[in-house]
Amino acid sequence: MKYLDLSLPDPASNLACDEALIEFFESTDAADGLLRIWESENHFVVLGHSNRIDSEVNLAACEFEQVPILRRLSGGGTVLQGPGCLNYTLILRNHIDVPATIGESFQFVLEHHKRCIQQMTGSHVAIDGVSDLVIEGQKFSGNAQYRKRRFALLHGTFLLNLNLAMIERILQIPSKQPEYRKNRSHEDFVKNLHLEPSEVRRGLRKAWHAGDPFLHVPKARIAELVKNRYGNPGWTRKF
Repeated sequence: MKYLDLSLPDPASNLACDEALIEFFESTDAADGLLRIWESENHFVVLGHSNRIDSEVNLAACEFEQVPILRRLSGGGTVLQGPGCLNYTLILRNHIDVPATIGESFQFVLEHHKRCIQQMTGSHVAIDGVSDLVIEGQKFSGNAQYRKRRFALLHGTFLLNLNLAMIERILQIPSKQPEYRKNRSHEDFVKNLHLEPSEVRRGLRKAWHAGDPFLHVPKARIAELVKNRYGNPGWTRKF
């Protein structure tokens, strides 16, 4: 599997990069997949593809704290990005690297990550909800996916040292929540792993056998997607 450690300087470019990558793999005869890892230098909110901005985000708090709001390509819930939140992106071949169904794909990927984090922390890690990783009922990883004909994109977060109090201020209690959340506040529901990002990077590379560097970053397509989608307020506020 190819490996790409690439954190772009602005939120829109980081989101656009994932879409540009799956487009690149879908349009080529790639014989393997890709693991990308990135972390934003700045805080921003990311809506799931179909989330309604008014019900998921505290707009006044975002405006006051100058936290931009963007929307991603995949489904799932709304999250706060920023320093201390390590992100992964996997581009995998349908029916070869990853199972055909959404549920089986989540299970396949999260089993890899579950074993990886258990080895680092010594804690029991569980898969809960649709696509969460938890320790003692507290979520530290949320995940989503987007599928094309030949390739699937699965991506998600690892909370390492994110400002959890900021999540409480910025995000509403989600309109849809897994049963195990039990309507808990953000600060009671999520937790940081307090692991070094370099350690998690190494663990993920080992889990996915991601060794060879990926050298074909589609920069022009990323810029085009920022202009037409991820940097476009019309896209962010469409729901």
